[in-house]
Amino acid sequence: MYGAAMSFAYHAYEAVHMMVGPMRGVSDAVQLAFKNPANPLTYTPLGRTVAASCELFERMTRRYGKPAFGLHETTINGVKVPVEERVVWERPFCRLVYFDRKIPGRRKPQPKVLLVAPMSGHYATLLRGTVEAFLPGHEVYITDWVDARLVPLSEGRFDLDDYMDYVIDMLHTLGPDTHVMAVCQPAVPVIAAIARMEAEGDDSAPRSMTLMGGPIDTRRSPTAVNQLAMERGIDWFRRNCITVVPLPHLGAFRQVYPGFMQLSGFMAMNMDRHVTAHYEMFKHLVSGDGDSAERHRDFYDEYLAVMDMTAEFYLQTIETVFVKHALPKGEMTHRGKPVDLTAVRRVALMTVEGELDDISGVGQTKAAHDLCVNIPADKRVHYLQPKVGHYGVFNGSRFRAEIQPRISDFMVSLDMEAAKGRRGESAQEQRKALKVVG
Repeated sequence: MYGAAMSFAYHAYEAVHMMVGPMRGVSDAVQLAFKNPANPLTYTPLGRTVAASCELFERMTRRYGKPAFGLHETTINGVKVPVEERVVWERPFCRLVYFDRKIPGRRKPQPKVLLVAPMSGHYATLLRGTVEAFLPGHEVYITDWVDARLVPLSEGRFDLDDYMDYVIDMLHTLGPDTHVMAVCQPAVPVIAAIARMEAEGDDSAPRSMTLMGGPIDTRRSPTAVNQLAMERGIDWFRRNCITVVPLPHLGAFRQVYPGFMQLSGFMAMNMDRHVTAHYEMFKHLVSGDGDSAERHRDFYDEYLAVMDMTAEFYLQTIETVFVKHALPKGEMTHRGKPVDLTAVRRVALMTVEGELDDISGVGQTKAAHDLCVNIPADKRVHYLQPKVGHYGVFNGSRFRAEIQPRISDFMVSLDMEAAKGRRGESAQEQRKALKVVG
């Protein structure tokens, strides 16, 4: 009975959004009237209060679309360089975006970075700051996951195995000199995909993987999110979180975990903070503090933009990672083949955690080192960043000042080591050739 009701949850959401439409129209008209320079009331406390109230109503009832990266330039050695976004690989549920820096003259080799963004509700643009920090000294690619409600049912399913297939295919496209960075959720499928590549002797396995705030073993320092999954079990999530995309969306009739439900969960975790933030914005608008109001807009334009995930991917991730702990137990599989982390030997490993992370607790990401026992000691790094939470692991001032430089040094040192190895091999081949000639 409840499952049948859930199948219509999306339809109810769409109906409410349509019903609010006329009210939004009235609110927009009133806001324009009380922001019009020709209206004397615009400059009064009453006028500013009415305009601020209308803006808050509009923002709280709006459907936020996918934000843009907006990274049109970067600064390299004090010189501004244009940046162009290019799609270099594409599948129904993901595009691989390359930030092509238009550097004049011959380019010096720089680390090639595949940034695997989380498919956990928000768009890849949530990592805008991460991309921006790496652009001056790296060739940056990012996974731009597609909203499941926009993918026609004819394109088929997308589950955790497909996610790993996508990662492997991208690495085949980019080549073995790639450094992979997995932020939060993708830590598990990324390390699992690399383990499968190593087990198969795949020459396209990356040079390194950096796992940031990822749930490798959620039995360590379990957070409220981890405990909820353990307590409720997979059947609860299937009954309460899965619904069907309605018409007229392209993905109509696809089963999904919808973005609006995810957003409700995000907001509920810190509701008092969000209420306070919106009240503060209201006061900023009334007082004419445009800069503070604009910072609020920028943050919530990103935070409130969410995407649907396919039901099969969401449920399989919950069950595999948070309920069964299949990866650390050695029970995870990919297309029926075991995911054996002891097979990882050539790929270097760096893990990054935040001291105050309330999503992936301290030790959950570091667990990768205990599982990848055959990676040489000189190819392992772990870093715990003090005084940052989950978001601070991949964004913000401490990320830019303390975390990003460490990751960059890790990648550069590996590239330099690989270059020395190639030069050594080349010299050895030359010596052999001289002996043959002699």
